[in-house]
Amino acid sequence: MIDLRPALAGAAAVLLACAGCASVPTGGRVVSGKSADRAEQVDDPTVRLIPKPPRPGWGADDIVRGFLSASASFDDDHRVARQYLGGPSVWTPGGRPAVTVFQNTPDVDIVKSNGNQATVRVYGNQLGTITSAGQYAADPKHIQAVFTLGRGQQGWRITALPQEAQTSLLLTKSDVDQAFRPVNLYFFGPEKDTLVPNGIFMPYANRQSLSTQLVQALLGGPTPWLSQAVTSAFPAGTRLLGGVSVDEDKNVATVNLSREASKGDVDDMSAQISWTLRQISEIKDWRLQIAGKTVAPEDGDSTQSVHDWSDKDPDGNNDPRIQQTPYLVGLNGHLSTLQGTTVRDAPPVNTPMTVPAVAPDTLEAAGLSPDRTQVLTADLTSGGLVRPPLLNHQAKGSTFTAPTWDRNTVLWFVETTKDKSWLWTRQRGAAPQRAKIWGLSGREVLAFRIARDGVRAAAIVKVDGKTQIQVGRIAHGPKGEIDAGSFLPVSSELEDPRDLAWRDYSNLVVLGRQHGEAQILPYLVPVSGAPVSGLGNGTLSGEAWTITAAPDAPVLVGTRTGDRDQVCRQRSARDPFSEWACDIKGSGPTYPR
Repeated sequence: MIDLRPALAGAAAVLLACAGCASVPTGGRVVSGKSADRAEQVDDPTVRLIPKPPRPGWGADDIVRGFLSASASFDDDHRVARQYLGGPSVWTPGGRPAVTVFQNTPDVDIVKSNGNQATVRVYGNQLGTITSAGQYAADPKHIQAVFTLGRGQQGWRITALPQEAQTSLLLTKSDVDQAFRPVNLYFFGPEKDTLVPNGIFMPYANRQSLSTQLVQALLGGPTPWLSQAVTSAFPAGTRLLGGVSVDEDKNVATVNLSREASKGDVDDMSAQISWTLRQISEIKDWRLQIAGKTVAPEDGDSTQSVHDWSDKDPDGNNDPRIQQTPYLVGLNGHLSTLQGTTVRDAPPVNTPMTVPAVAPDTLEAAGLSPDRTQVLTADLTSGGLVRPPLLNHQAKGSTFTAPTWDRNTVLWFVETTKDKSWLWTRQRGAAPQRAKIWGLSGREVLAFRIARDGVRAAAIVKVDGKTQIQVGRIAHGPKGEIDAGSFLPVSSELEDPRDLAWRDYSNLVVLGRQHGEAQILPYLVPVSGAPVSGLGNGTLSGEAWTITAAPDAPVLVGTRTGDRDQVCRQRSARDPFSEWACDIKGSGPTYPR
């Protein structure tokens, strides 16, 4: 990664080469490089910036540029950046500051100068923001900030910061790439049978302290965005004592918690720590201590592998109820299974059903009528017996999004018009219910998918005439009532997203197009804020309309040429850049999860 301010930041020091560091979205450039992976190590080697102190003779605008550059370094509590401040200026970014992220180096102009006083304006295109809790949200817009400077014996210094910079940072995307890492903290869903990742941006001072930072952040709890939907096994007041220590010879870490942790469940605390620490490449095993005393999980050893607790996988990969055989609508109009490239009839569904969705236990299928005004279901255990429509559209001119199942076989779908939407759910054997709290009620929703953890949801939403990819959270009230809200845009890199699906707990697959391009193509979109990557090699036959994915399974894209439907399949499930094979006749591919 290269700093974009050659005049002041030529002192960037290459400490270690970095071929594929994760970063915030660019907002316009789709990165084709190392794709984000569920097991990506967050302590990958990187290029570090050595901040440059102010120099004699620098003008007021140079001082502001230097301050912005130096503030990207967290060394010694921003020691070098503070050398640019003078007089009454107060700057308290703290260890985990909020960040305004510029797309490129902002412009810096002297607005006025009268000898010993100067006003300097910084302006440019914002990509998004990172909260003090580490939550990233895409928010592209033009912004500006005004600095006041005074000149004394040492030259120009900043005497008054703009309000948006008094407790936060103004950084470029390149700065964030060097100074932060996107990481996951893991918390429990409401039923405590699965973990839910909470993606945040973590300041990256050095590799040695990253494991300590991760555990401290985990103990601090989820971000406000997710806090209503998840729980933590750590009792209130639990602290990390002395930092995470690592035996370098054995790659065994020790996590010593304060005595408050003695009231917590050792198994659940261990699961959260194991999944969080597995992002550190040097840690293979670890021990849990409470007030200096080593404790062990029930029926387990005191030395745990970071890859233990696979039964808490957010993707449910160890759930025997979940199948991975893909389904599609064959040329005969029947719901069919896809075995490699061979289409085989499943229990026939003898009614036109588009955009099918199969329950995780494969006992039931759902879909829409051709005009998308009815939600249809079929029992796959009785020859595909079709029932009466589950629900007819309730509002004038409304249609339904493709249905989606959660891990507990609850069916979800959105009814939408051009300016409103309603979220519906249906428990098996019960009637559909409209969610009372729905965060996208004033928006048109084009697609909606529940994550396999059952807590997060992704949607394609129309906002001010443009479509956005957003991720929200699903909380439940004391009586089971649904609160689906807090939707945040996760990327502004793709235009006109058309369909999406969860590839795994960290990534979406999305049909969209690059800025300035005409063709709709599949992309991998990390929900953490890492770069968007192109998917597949070669060309798709026809126009892409639907997409589906599952962990460690080939991505499938439904295309159409004239009146001919085809399904394109990646030849390799593990290589995101493997070739497309478009030799399957059918439409509406879907995985039952």
